[in-house]
Amino acid sequence: MKALAINGSPRKGGNVEILLRRALEPIFAAGHETEIVQIGGVRLRGCIACGDCGRNLNKRCSLEDDGFNDVFAKMLEADAILIGTPAYFADMTADTKALIERAGYVALANGGLLRRKIGAAVVAARRGGFVPVLDSINHLFLMTEMIVPGSTYWNYGQGLSPGDVLNDEEGMENMKNLGEQIVWLMERLGN
Repeated sequence: MKALAINGSPRKGGNVEILLRRALEPIFAAGHETEIVQIGGVRLRGCIACGDCGRNLNKRCSLEDDGFNDVFAKMLEADAILIGTPAYFADMTADTKALIERAGYVALANGGLLRRKIGAAVVAARRGGFVPVLDSINHLFLMTEMIVPGSTYWNYGQGLSPGDVLNDEEGMENMKNLGEQIVWLMERLGN
């Protein structure tokens, strides 16, 4: 089984990636494949409402120039998908939003491609504004019939500068617990 973590932060190696790696540790330790994909800073385009995904039914977006289809193919291969982003003005990064728009439409237009996969939102925030971000990411998961695991608290870590989340003991412990919850679900679902 495989867990895919998608980093929507433009800071490669920053707080979001640290949180995602922490959540992946128990999954990897349980013998499952893990991968992190960087989308933050690559300039994914938002959905242009062309409707081609519903006409073509080829599990792809018609916008072929920005790497979305490569990331989406990895999402289709994964049993669990973690989407991480920093909170920017109480919302997600533009690249994360573009991924969600296009993944949601392509998945739904092609007969529910994400149905019964596990989905977990992960957010890094300086202090506040993370709840609307978690909620927005969870909208993708719930609208595409994914399974959303809980953890010991909201799936976020506090920090501003790269590495600050390592000082958020509760946030780091929560990421570990989130990973353990995903392992439990993956093994019971047997995807």
